[in-house]
Amino acid sequence: MNWPTVPLRRTAAGFPLGPHPEIWKRRPRSAKHASGSRCAYTLGVMSKCATAADALAFVREHGVVLASANGTAPRLTEAIVGETIKGSWWTHPQSRRIYAILKAVTESDQVLVCRLINGKITLVHRRLWPLLVRLAKRFAPEQLAQVREEHTPSGRHVSREVPFPQWVPPDVTEQAKKASEQEALAIFGAWVSAFGPAVKRGRHENRGR
Repeated sequence: MNWPTVPLRRTAAGFPLGPHPEIWKRRPRSAKHASGSRCAYTLGVMSKCATAADALAFVREHGVVLASANGTAPRLTEAIVGETIKGSWWTHPQSRRIYAILKAVTESDQVLVCRLINGKITLVHRRLWPLLVRLAKRFAPEQLAQVREEHTPSGRHVSREVPFPQWVPPDVTEQAKKASEQEALAIFGAWVSAFGPAVKRGRHENRGR
């Protein structure tokens, strides 16, 4: 897939902004319609994340990524396998490896798992938490709630949410008070328009969906 190469933009404080939103207008038509639906936002040559450490570095580099859904942020599942995934990653030949790496990343204390982008599982690296908290009033509560997967005594996986700001560490709260709103908007501005009623979730929402 020949995606346009887009230089990484940064704020005055050095925060990576990621690709410019105009990339959606500039990407090849063939890529847009390759699988009959919106292709991932993972850019350029996809570098394969062979390990959980690689995947965590990927999240840190981009700051905000989607676990597996299509949207206006890179998809971690595609970075893990190094290729576009058509349909559900659960049916991919490397699904077990994808699951293991996703589990390790989402359990990291450096990653906030939430539904920031269109109600889909979104991963936000800790280095951007102060800027996210700075804009808290611009988001719906559902966007900032931490999503945690727990194991029940019966062995089932159950997703539970920790309301904002209960999950926010004290040091992040203090950093947020000093953060620039303009820099925060430069990174998260594309998603503040989602403020309002909670986005309805799919009936079969699984890990990473």
